[in-house]
Amino acid sequence: MSEISKMIGHKPLFNNFIYLDQIQKFPNKILLNGPKGIGKKLFVNHFLNYFYLKENKQSYNLKNYEYNLSNNISKIVSSNTHPNVLKIYRKNDKKIIDIDQIREMIKFTNQTSFNNDRRFIIIENVNLLGINSANALLKSIEEPNNKIHFILINNSEFKVLETIKSRCLEFKLNLLNSEVMDIVNYHFEADIYKDINLDFINNYNSPSFLISLVNFLESNDLSIKDNSIENLLAYIIKNKSYTSNDFIKEYLNLFIELFFYKNINISKKISFKIKKYFYLKLSFVKKYNLDFESFFLEFNDKLLSE
Repeated sequence: MSEISKMIGHKPLFNNFIYLDQIQKFPNKILLNGPKGIGKKLFVNHFLNYFYLKENKQSYNLKNYEYNLSNNISKIVSSNTHPNVLKIYRKNDKKIIDIDQIREMIKFTNQTSFNNDRRFIIIENVNLLGINSANALLKSIEEPNNKIHFILINNSEFKVLETIKSRCLEFKLNLLNSEVMDIVNYHFEADIYKDINLDFINNYNSPSFLISLVNFLESNDLSIKDNSIENLLAYIIKNKSYTSNDFIKEYLNLFIELFFYKNINISKKISFKIKKYFYLKLSFVKKYNLDFESFFLEFNDKLLSE
């Protein structure tokens, strides 16, 4: 495993953040908005390493946008034990970011800064704030404190409460297709992007999704190049991967969307009426927490077995 964390893409925004820091005008309340899986958290980790390595012999490599994972700053930032950094995210046993986590944040803001340095509060998936949590956060970000910077991270498929969004300076993140390719190839240390079936290559699929897809296919001895979206869905249904595999469960909607995109917009084999029928049925299954099996059996019989 590489001891280097490299950031591919987002360089103009990263350089802008550095400039704002250098002229001492770095915003106190930032909203980072962008599609899921494009490296928003990685971006923040790189900025934190840049910021706290400025006076360190192991400085951040601005030429290559990388840092050494073995340096002390990197270790304590990633483990959420840096005295001047607090990362807040939904806990595995919770559905939302609850009020207790925001109370912990408020306690953090009232503590004395280590080395009198500036502090950062990072809130991941800010859309998961509960009502009470959001209200408590609002009170905190409205109180001016030049020594504390809030960085809120949001997946752009979800809306942020307008009361929070309006108090932040919003920056939007995206990746070029060439950057997605570079990230995937860099991760696998091989020119693997060109082998991914074209059914999964488009302007919307993130490098995180494609990396997880390749890992899933390889771990199940499935061909990266020859497995179409139809083949993959048939495999998922046959093996009931939609109940047992976290990656499949997370991206189930996307797989179905990719199937309809191909068969409506490209091959025109399926009508919008059929798509609407299955999307309504899927919505019904999710809303009432019903068994997915009957949905997928019908999906397989009517759409994949023709």
